[in-house]
Order: sequence, then structure tokens, then C-alpha cells
Amino acid sequence: MDLSVLTAISPIDGRYRQQLYHLSAYFSEYALIRYRIRVEVEYFIALAEKKLFNLKPAHIKALRGLYENFTQEKAQEIKNVERVTNHDVKAVEYYIKKELDTLKLSGIKEWVHFGLTSQDINNTAIPLLWKEALEHEYFPAVSNLIIELQKLGKTWKDIPLLARTHGQPASPTRLGKEIMVFAERLEQQLQLMQHIPYSCKFGGATGNFNAHAVSFPRIDWIGFANHFCADKLGLQRQQYTTQIEHYDHFAAQFDAIRRLNTIMVDFCRDIWTYISMEYFKQKIRKGEVGSSAMPHKVNPIDFENAEGNLGFANAIFEYLSAKLPVSRLQRDLTDSTVLRNIGVPFAHTILSFKSINKGLGKLVLNETAIRYDLDQNWAVVAEAIQTILRRENYPNPYEALKELTRGNNEITQESLQDFIQSLKISATLKKELKAITPFNYVGILPK
Repeated sequence: MDLSVLTAISPIDGRYRQQLYHLSAYFSEYALIRYRIRVEVEYFIALAEKKLFNLKPAHIKALRGLYENFTQEKAQEIKNVERVTNHDVKAVEYYIKKELDTLKLSGIKEWVHFGLTSQDINNTAIPLLWKEALEHEYFPAVSNLIIELQKLGKTWKDIPLLARTHGQPASPTRLGKEIMVFAERLEQQLQLMQHIPYSCKFGGATGNFNAHAVSFPRIDWIGFANHFCADKLGLQRQQYTTQIEHYDHFAAQFDAIRRLNTIMVDFCRDIWTYISMEYFKQKIRKGEVGSSAMPHKVNPIDFENAEGNLGFANAIFEYLSAKLPVSRLQRDLTDSTVLRNIGVPFAHTILSFKSINKGLGKLVLNETAIRYDLDQNWAVVAEAIQTILRRENYPNPYEALKELTRGNNEITQESLQDFIQSLKISATLKKELKAITPFNYVGILPK
């Protein structure tokens, strides 16, 4: 069968293709080839800037056009060469050399890939595509979700809500504040993640510039490579490497995304629970079916889909962060096939953002259900009463409230006020205690 959204093995390229096709610009075979060409070309230009050979401005523009105007047809041309070479990076080198022939620059084409090994290209191209995917896709997605949660937090800041600790009724809170808990957690973890450097390996076959140094011993190749990686690619070059990148910073970024994803799993489960408690209803789309058997159902599928995709992404990120930093001696090949999959958990993570945003857009606040639960749980103000009695040095206030409320499901506004009335305290204090309700005993919030 020909490859299509119906025949694709992975749902990323099948069922969810329409939502995620734009990620092909970073994680597809086409994208990897394009980023490799970009590194090879910029390295070639950097060598010319080092006065090892001459390039005219028009030639530089044409060379950069090789990756700026790269097409799928050109990528297929390189794949055809790879069938002969059985080496992906060498096929890119041959492609660039052929283009130099076209530009009548055959005399300098052996400077392409000068002194390098394939990992000098892969371990700069892949960190570069990862960096740009984070900057253009992931960071905006997280930031937009944070902004959306902050808006909901502000909208619902005055909605009292029965809290539940250990699944049991607890001191009331505010719906807006509970949403802000997740906004703050995401924001803090995003800030931590953005401090992780984007590192790369660029130093020849085993990281020592052997070929470079033996060819041009008077050139400061370390300084050259540091400048090239930082200024041309925006990457931090690791100074002591084997044939490959350490992947330690990669692992840190994978783990950072896992933490952010875990926070969102927590959020999805909370919203799912609020929906099950009917604190939220969901907007109905005409023609949509909730169950093949039960016509009445409106399921929280967006939050369920998000939770599933987040969990799947985290499983892969966990493997990546554990596997990639480990390689036998100066290098084994296991990182090569593994690195080709970094777009998979990334795509599932982006898909989860889309599901969460869709689900949030369907939520309809049901204040009636929220207020009903509060009114059924007057016992939760026992904390307030016993604390004020402590303030007044009333004897054994905690024990008195415990005796009244623990395990008693019949506590109502009337029974609680009767209890207050029976206390041997001043009328002013009784009035203060009677004014406390599950609807106003909600604490304070940061400004």
C-alpha cells in the first residue's frame, strides 16, 4: 500500500497528520537532510572566511540557497545517492560537491566536509533542529497554555470551591486559585528548562581535531570551532568529546519536558474529576457522538486524549534521557537510530496541548453544582471555629469540634449554629463564628 494517513503505521503520520504535519519541518528525513546541508554549507563558508580559499558573495548566496530553498525533490535526489553510498552524511557531501560543480567551483569542492566525521554534522544538525523546534513550537505552546490558565484563574477567582484532600471534603478554596496552581507550576518549570544550554559536538573523528591540526597546525581550530558553533549555529560547543555529543543536555531537556508533561497530566485528571462531579459541563457540537450505545453521554475525551499522549511521550522521553548519554568507549552506533525518534514524543506532546486547549474551550462552569456541594459540607468550617476559639483561649476547642463533626454526615448550617450558640462565649464572638460559611471561608490569595 502507498503511504497515506490511512496506511501510516504511526498515528503521528496517520490519524493525527492534519494536526502535526508542520512538525515535519524539524523531525522528518527531509528536515534532517536539510539541516545537515545547512551545517555543511555554513562550515564551508566559515573555512572561506578563514582565508583557506576564496568565495565571492554571489557564491555564498547560492550556497545558502541550497538549504534555504531545499525541496523534497532535492531530498529524494540525496536519498538516491545514499542507496549507493549506504551512508547518509556522505550522500549529502556528494550532493553539495555536485552543486559546486554547477557553480563552476569544482576547484574548491574538496573543502566540503574538510576534516570532519559524520557526527560533526549530525551532532550539530540535530541539536539545531531540536533548538528551533523548541523555540518555534514547544515554548510558544507552553506559554500560550499558561496564559490561557491565567485568564481562567482571573475569571474564576471569586468562585468558592469545596476542596478535597485524600478525596474527602476539606477547607474551601477558590476555583481560580486552583487553576493558578497549574499556571505557576508550568511557568516555573518552563523557566528552568529555558536555562539548559543547546550543546553540540564538533571536533573531528574522535573529538581532537586530528585531521585539522595535522593539515594546518598553526590554525587555532578550537577557537574556530567554538566561534562557528556559537555564532553560526547558536550552539554551545562541548570542549572534550568522543566521536559523539554527550547528550547530557539533551537528557536534561527531555527530563524537563517530562516534568512539564507530568504537571499537565495532573491538570487533566483534576479537570476530568471536576467534570465527573458536574462542576463543569461541556459544550455540545452538533452531530458529535459521545457513546456508540448511550446517546446521553458527553465525555471529557479531550482531557483523556491529552493524558494518554502525555503519558506516551513521557515513556519515550524517559528512555531517550537514559539511553543517549551512554555509549561504548569513543562511540557506538546505538544513538543514531534512537535520535531519529526524538520527534515522536515531541509530536505527542504538541498533540496533547491541542487537546487541552480544545477541552478548555468546551468547559461551561456549573456554579449550581459547586454551591450545592459547599452547602452539603458545613463541617468544613470546623477548622475556622476551633482556630478562633484557640485565639480566645477557649478550653479544648479542637476536641470539641472533633466530637461534633468527625464522621458526622448530618452537619448543617442550623446544627453548627446551634453548637455555636451552646458555647459559653460572648455574644460578639458567637456572631463572628456564625458569620463563617463554606462560601466565604476561602482564605486569601496573592495580589
